[in-house]
Amino acid sequence: MCVGGMQPRQFVVGSLIGILLLHFIALTAPFTFSWPGLTMFLVMVYITGCLGITLGFHRLLSHGSFKVPKVFTYLLTLFGCLAMQGGPIRWVATHRLHHKTADTPEDPHSPTQGFWWAHLVWNLYRHPKLVTEEDFKHFAPDLCRDPVFRFLDRYFVFLNIMFALLIFGIGYLIQGWKLALSLVAWGCALRTVYVWHITWLVNSATHLWGYHSYDTNDNSQNNWWVALLTFGEGWHNNHHANPQSARMGLAWQEIDMTYWVIRFLRKIGLAKRVIERRSATILAQKTTD
Repeated sequence: MCVGGMQPRQFVVGSLIGILLLHFIALTAPFTFSWPGLTMFLVMVYITGCLGITLGFHRLLSHGSFKVPKVFTYLLTLFGCLAMQGGPIRWVATHRLHHKTADTPEDPHSPTQGFWWAHLVWNLYRHPKLVTEEDFKHFAPDLCRDPVFRFLDRYFVFLNIMFALLIFGIGYLIQGWKLALSLVAWGCALRTVYVWHITWLVNSATHLWGYHSYDTNDNSQNNWWVALLTFGEGWHNNHHANPQSARMGLAWQEIDMTYWVIRFLRKIGLAKRVIERRSATILAQKTTD
Protein backbone atom coordinates (compact mmCIF):
# COMPACT_ATOMS: atom_id res chain seq x y z
CA MET A 1 0.00 0.00 0.00
CA CYS A 2 1.31 3.44 -0.96
CA VAL A 3 0.46 6.29 1.43
CA GLY A 4 0.79 9.88 0.32
CA GLY A 5 3.22 9.05 -2.48
CA MET A 6 5.84 7.61 -0.13
CA GLN A 7 7.51 4.22 -0.56
CA PRO A 8 4.89 1.40 -0.47
CA ARG A 9 4.22 -0.31 2.85
CA GLN A 10 4.42 -4.09 2.99
CA PHE A 11 1.27 -5.94 4.06
CA VAL A 12 1.86 -8.25 7.06
CA VAL A 13 -0.40 -11.31 6.97
CA GLY A 14 0.56 -12.34 10.50
CA SER A 15 -0.75 -9.07 11.91
CA LEU A 16 -4.11 -9.57 10.21
CA ILE A 17 -4.41 -13.14 11.52
CA GLY A 18 -3.48 -12.10 15.05
CA ILE A 19 -5.92 -9.19 15.17
CA LEU A 20 -8.78 -11.27 13.75
CA LEU A 21 -8.07 -14.20 16.07
CA LEU A 22 -8.03 -12.08 19.24
CA HIS A 23 -11.22 -10.29 18.22
CA PHE A 24 -12.91 -13.63 17.51
CA ILE A 25 -11.94 -15.07 20.91
CA ALA A 26 -13.03 -11.84 22.60
CA LEU A 27 -16.52 -12.35 21.16
CA THR A 28 -16.82 -15.51 23.28
CA ALA A 29 -16.45 -13.52 26.51
CA PRO A 30 -20.23 -13.05 27.13
CA PHE A 31 -20.65 -16.82 26.98
CA THR A 32 -17.85 -17.47 29.48
CA PHE A 33 -18.63 -14.77 32.05
CA SER A 34 -17.46 -15.23 35.62
CA TRP A 35 -16.68 -12.77 38.38
CA PRO A 36 -13.02 -13.93 38.53
CA GLY A 37 -12.87 -13.41 34.75
CA LEU A 38 -14.21 -9.86 35.06
CA THR A 39 -11.78 -9.18 37.89
CA MET A 40 -8.91 -10.50 35.77
CA PHE A 41 -10.07 -8.25 32.91
CA LEU A 42 -10.06 -5.10 35.08
CA VAL A 43 -6.74 -5.88 36.77
CA MET A 44 -5.00 -6.68 33.50
CA VAL A 45 -6.40 -3.58 31.76
CA TYR A 46 -4.70 -1.52 34.45
CA ILE A 47 -1.47 -3.54 34.48
CA THR A 48 -1.04 -3.65 30.70
CA GLY A 49 -2.82 -0.45 29.63
CA CYS A 50 -1.76 1.97 32.35
CA LEU A 51 1.44 0.53 33.84
CA GLY A 52 2.65 -1.27 30.70
CA ILE A 53 1.79 0.95 27.73
CA THR A 54 1.12 4.42 29.12
CA LEU A 55 3.60 4.51 31.97
CA GLY A 56 6.19 2.04 30.63
CA PHE A 57 6.37 2.00 26.83
CA HIS A 58 5.26 5.61 26.37
CA ARG A 59 6.33 7.99 29.11
CA LEU A 60 9.32 6.02 30.39
CA LEU A 61 10.86 4.28 27.37
CA SER A 62 9.77 6.50 24.47
CA HIS A 63 10.28 9.89 26.11
CA GLY A 64 12.35 9.40 29.25
CA SER A 65 9.90 11.50 31.28
CA PHE A 66 11.25 10.01 34.51
CA LYS A 67 13.76 7.45 35.73
CA VAL A 68 13.20 4.35 37.83
CA PRO A 69 15.52 1.50 38.87
CA LYS A 70 16.43 -0.83 36.01
CA VAL A 71 14.62 -3.83 37.50
CA PHE A 72 11.41 -1.81 37.75
CA THR A 73 11.92 -0.57 34.18
CA TYR A 74 12.11 -4.18 32.99
CA LEU A 75 8.96 -5.07 34.97
CA LEU A 76 6.99 -2.21 33.37
CA THR A 77 8.32 -3.30 29.98
CA LEU A 78 7.12 -6.85 30.60
CA PHE A 79 3.67 -5.46 31.44
CA GLY A 80 3.77 -3.55 28.15
CA CYS A 81 4.68 -6.70 26.24
CA LEU A 82 1.58 -8.40 27.65
CA ALA A 83 -0.55 -5.76 25.89
CA MET A 84 0.31 -7.47 22.58
CA GLN A 85 1.13 -4.21 20.80
CA GLY A 86 4.55 -5.33 19.69
CA GLY A 87 7.84 -5.49 21.52
CA PRO A 88 9.32 -2.44 23.26
CA ILE A 89 11.83 -1.63 20.52
CA ARG A 90 9.26 -1.62 17.72
CA TRP A 91 6.70 0.25 19.82
CA VAL A 92 9.15 2.96 20.87
CA ALA A 93 10.66 3.33 17.38
CA THR A 94 7.18 3.66 15.85
CA HIS A 95 6.14 6.25 18.40
CA ARG A 96 9.28 8.32 17.97
CA LEU A 97 8.78 8.24 14.20
CA HIS A 98 5.21 9.44 14.77
CA HIS A 99 6.45 12.47 16.68
CA LYS A 100 9.01 13.25 14.02
CA THR A 101 6.51 13.00 11.12
CA ALA A 102 3.16 13.73 12.80
CA ASP A 103 0.31 14.08 10.29
CA THR A 104 2.57 13.90 7.26
CA PRO A 105 2.62 11.07 4.68
CA GLU A 106 5.48 9.43 6.63
CA ASP A 107 3.51 9.30 9.90
CA PRO A 108 2.92 5.61 10.76
CA HIS A 109 -0.70 6.30 11.76
CA SER A 110 -2.11 9.68 10.76
CA PRO A 111 -5.89 10.10 10.32
CA THR A 112 -5.15 12.32 7.33
CA GLN A 113 -5.49 8.94 5.55
CA GLY A 114 -8.82 8.29 7.28
CA PHE A 115 -10.03 7.36 10.76
CA TRP A 116 -9.80 3.59 10.27
CA TRP A 117 -6.30 3.82 8.83
CA ALA A 118 -5.09 5.64 11.94
CA HIS A 119 -7.11 3.49 14.30
CA LEU A 120 -6.44 -0.04 13.04
CA VAL A 121 -5.40 -0.60 9.42
CA TRP A 122 -1.89 0.83 9.82
CA ASN A 123 -1.09 -2.15 12.07
CA LEU A 124 -1.41 -4.43 9.04
CA TYR A 125 1.47 -2.80 7.19
CA ARG A 126 5.21 -2.53 7.78
CA HIS A 127 6.45 1.06 7.60
CA PRO A 128 9.32 1.41 5.10
CA LYS A 129 11.41 3.24 7.69
CA LEU A 130 10.91 0.46 10.25
CA VAL A 131 12.07 -2.68 8.47
CA THR A 132 15.71 -3.47 9.17
CA GLU A 133 17.69 -3.78 12.37
CA GLU A 134 19.49 -0.55 11.43
CA ASP A 135 16.14 1.23 11.18
CA PHE A 136 15.32 0.34 14.76
CA LYS A 137 18.81 1.25 15.93
CA HIS A 138 18.25 4.67 14.37
CA PHE A 139 15.00 5.39 16.20
CA ALA A 140 15.58 3.42 19.42
CA PRO A 141 19.36 3.09 19.89
CA ASP A 142 19.03 3.20 23.69
CA LEU A 143 16.77 0.15 23.75
CA CYS A 144 18.68 -1.75 21.07
CA ARG A 145 21.82 -1.65 23.21
CA ASP A 146 20.11 -3.47 26.08
CA PRO A 147 19.95 -7.29 25.84
CA VAL A 148 16.86 -7.48 28.06
CA PHE A 149 14.90 -5.14 25.79
CA ARG A 150 16.09 -7.11 22.76
CA PHE A 151 14.91 -10.36 24.39
CA LEU A 152 11.49 -8.93 25.30
CA ASP A 153 11.11 -7.45 21.83
CA ARG A 154 11.88 -10.76 20.13
CA TYR A 155 9.79 -13.01 22.36
CA PHE A 156 6.80 -10.85 23.33
CA VAL A 157 4.38 -13.19 21.49
CA PHE A 158 5.81 -16.20 23.32
CA LEU A 159 5.41 -14.34 26.65
CA ASN A 160 1.74 -13.73 25.87
CA ILE A 161 1.19 -17.39 25.02
CA MET A 162 2.85 -18.42 28.28
CA PHE A 163 0.67 -15.97 30.23
CA ALA A 164 -2.49 -17.36 28.61
CA LEU A 165 -1.43 -20.92 29.45
CA LEU A 166 -0.62 -19.88 33.01
CA ILE A 167 -4.01 -18.35 33.78
CA PHE A 168 -5.74 -21.20 31.94
CA GLY A 169 -3.93 -23.68 34.16
CA ILE A 170 -4.73 -21.73 37.32
CA GLY A 171 -8.41 -21.55 36.38
CA TYR A 172 -8.52 -25.25 35.55
CA LEU A 173 -6.94 -26.23 38.86
CA ILE A 174 -9.36 -24.04 40.83
CA GLN A 175 -12.65 -24.77 39.08
CA GLY A 176 -12.13 -26.75 35.90
CA TRP A 177 -12.67 -25.90 32.25
CA LYS A 178 -15.35 -23.27 32.80
CA LEU A 179 -13.17 -20.94 34.89
CA ALA A 180 -10.10 -21.68 32.76
CA LEU A 181 -11.87 -20.57 29.58
CA SER A 182 -13.37 -17.54 31.35
CA LEU A 183 -9.97 -16.30 32.53
CA VAL A 184 -8.50 -16.64 29.04
CA ALA A 185 -11.47 -15.03 27.28
CA TRP A 186 -11.72 -12.11 29.71
CA GLY A 187 -8.18 -11.78 31.05
CA CYS A 188 -6.39 -12.29 27.72
CA ALA A 189 -8.56 -11.88 24.61
CA LEU A 190 -11.16 -9.29 25.61
CA ARG A 191 -8.67 -7.35 27.71
CA THR A 192 -6.14 -7.28 24.86
CA VAL A 193 -8.73 -6.11 22.32
CA TYR A 194 -10.01 -3.43 24.72
CA VAL A 195 -6.52 -2.07 25.43
CA TRP A 196 -5.76 -2.16 21.70
CA HIS A 197 -8.74 0.03 20.87
CA ILE A 198 -8.28 2.59 23.63
CA THR A 199 -4.62 2.89 22.65
CA TRP A 200 -5.50 3.24 18.98
CA LEU A 201 -7.96 6.03 19.86
CA VAL A 202 -4.94 8.14 20.74
CA ASN A 203 -3.72 7.67 17.16
CA SER A 204 -7.11 8.32 15.57
CA ALA A 205 -9.54 10.30 17.75
CA THR A 206 -7.02 12.68 19.33
CA HIS A 207 -5.83 13.77 15.90
CA LEU A 208 -9.42 14.50 14.82
CA TRP A 209 -11.59 15.72 17.71
CA GLY A 210 -10.93 17.93 20.70
CA TYR A 211 -9.29 21.27 21.37
CA HIS A 212 -5.86 22.86 21.00
CA SER A 213 -4.03 24.42 23.90
CA TYR A 214 -0.80 24.89 21.95
CA ASP A 215 0.24 25.43 18.35
CA THR A 216 2.18 22.31 17.41
CA ASN A 217 1.86 22.47 13.61
CA ASP A 218 0.07 19.12 13.56
CA ASN A 219 -3.50 17.99 14.21
CA SER A 220 -3.05 16.75 17.79
CA GLN A 221 -6.04 17.49 20.03
CA ASN A 222 -6.86 17.35 23.71
CA ASN A 223 -9.79 14.94 24.09
CA TRP A 224 -11.37 14.42 27.52
CA TRP A 225 -13.10 11.09 26.89
CA VAL A 226 -10.01 9.52 25.33
CA ALA A 227 -8.05 10.78 28.36
CA LEU A 228 -10.45 9.00 30.73
CA LEU A 229 -10.22 5.75 28.77
CA THR A 230 -6.42 5.84 28.43
CA PHE A 231 -5.31 6.95 31.90
CA GLY A 232 -4.42 10.45 30.70
CA GLU A 233 -3.12 9.90 27.17
CA GLY A 234 -5.98 11.88 25.62
CA TRP A 235 -4.35 15.22 26.43
CA HIS A 236 -2.51 14.69 23.18
CA ASN A 237 -2.01 18.29 22.09
CA ASN A 238 -0.32 18.99 25.42
CA HIS A 239 1.86 15.95 24.81
CA HIS A 240 2.87 16.90 21.27
CA ALA A 241 3.78 20.36 22.51
CA ASN A 242 6.20 18.90 25.04
CA PRO A 243 6.70 15.13 24.61
CA GLN A 244 9.13 14.74 27.50
CA SER A 245 6.75 16.06 30.13
CA ALA A 246 5.66 13.36 32.57
CA ARG A 247 2.46 15.33 33.08
CA MET A 248 0.02 15.52 30.17
CA GLY A 249 -3.04 16.92 31.90
CA LEU A 250 -1.98 20.51 32.51
CA ALA A 251 -5.21 22.32 33.41
CA TRP A 252 -7.04 21.52 36.66
CA GLN A 253 -9.81 19.71 34.80
CA GLU A 254 -7.42 17.62 32.67
CA ILE A 255 -7.32 14.39 34.69
CA ASP A 256 -4.11 12.43 34.17
CA MET A 257 -4.19 9.19 36.15
CA THR A 258 -0.78 8.05 34.91
CA TYR A 259 0.80 11.21 36.27
CA TRP A 260 -0.73 10.33 39.65
CA VAL A 261 1.19 7.05 39.49
CA ILE A 262 4.42 8.90 38.67
CA ARG A 263 3.86 11.28 41.60
CA PHE A 264 3.31 8.29 43.91
CA LEU A 265 6.48 6.59 42.64
CA ARG A 266 8.43 9.79 43.23
CA LYS A 267 6.98 10.12 46.73
CA ILE A 268 8.17 6.64 47.71
CA GLY A 269 11.58 7.20 46.09
CA LEU A 270 11.18 4.96 43.03
CA ALA A 271 10.82 7.68 40.38
CA LYS A 272 13.49 10.33 39.98
CA ARG A 273 14.38 13.04 37.47
CA VAL A 274 10.71 13.59 36.69
CA ILE A 275 10.33 16.10 33.87
CA GLU A 276 7.46 18.45 34.62
CA ARG A 277 5.62 21.02 32.55
CA ARG A 278 7.95 23.54 30.95
CA SER A 279 7.40 27.15 29.94
CA ALA A 280 4.66 28.12 27.49
CA THR A 281 7.31 29.23 25.03
CA ILE A 282 8.79 25.74 24.85
CA LEU A 283 5.36 24.14 24.85
CA ALA A 284 4.33 26.19 21.82
CA GLN A 285 7.22 24.99 19.69
CA LYS A 286 6.82 22.11 17.23
CA THR A 287 8.72 19.06 18.37
CA THR A 288 10.62 16.76 16.03
CA ASP A 289 11.86 14.01 18.35
